[in-house]
Amino acid sequence: MSGLLRTRLLLGRQTIAWPDGPARLPERFRGRPELHPDRCAAGCRACADGCPTAAIAPAPLALDLGACLFCGRCEEACPAGAVAFSRDFRLAANRRDALLIRDHLPHLAAALDARMRRLFGRSLRLRQVSAGGCNGCEGELNASGNVQFDLSRFGVQFVASPRHADGVVVTGPVSDAMRSALLDTWEATPAPRLLIAVGACAISGGVVADGAVCPGAVQGALPDVPVDLWIPGCPPHPLTVLDGLLRLLGRVEGDRLQLAETGILR
Repeated sequence: MSGLLRTRLLLGRQTIAWPDGPARLPERFRGRPELHPDRCAAGCRACADGCPTAAIAPAPLALDLGACLFCGRCEEACPAGAVAFSRDFRLAANRRDALLIRDHLPHLAAALDARMRRLFGRSLRLRQVSAGGCNGCEGELNASGNVQFDLSRFGVQFVASPRHADGVVVTGPVSDAMRSALLDTWEATPAPRLLIAVGACAISGGVVADGAVCPGAVQGALPDVPVDLWIPGCPPHPLTVLDGLLRLLGRVEGDRLQLAETGILR
């Protein structure tokens, strides 16, 4: 017991300081891409040709965060540095078209209206549906609740039953085998409710966007249901998830980016 207590004291506080303080990210983290169309040479398609999901349009230069895998192949292929991945983890948006970027300026998620914030601002329960994904996004959602990020300190928790939930979080490209399960989960969630798409697969289909058994991702499976929050990434970092959810709830405002040096908490 004394050894455990000593170790705990040596480790100190492990929960990140964000949003009250700077966020700490690993050195190899890739965040929001910054586009510099003025650096593009006429007729160059190097970045677009290197993208495995056709997320980049070369003329005029644009990038769809909803389809981006953050693999970095576009940055490596561009000879002029027109595409560069920053350390900005703030990627979530309220609208699908807001994920299409044409410059290096962020388009941050906005808060729900006053009524919805009164309902969910202090206590939000979510049911997650893995709709045919690879388990990458699911793993990062699990990590958002660990001691490093501690999503529950903001009153946000994942629950086992949709009947106890305030919203549904969808990961994966929504395969035919999971379409009815997702629909049943959505219908079992009491209104008013939120719909949140997490990861490139749920947003655009990702690498299987053209597959015969995954047509349309979330919007194809629930065509009449508006998505309240789009959280891109492959998979998104827990900080991206936290930032999107807290902005949606009005718990984080403004566009100031706080970043600490790279590395792990000590």
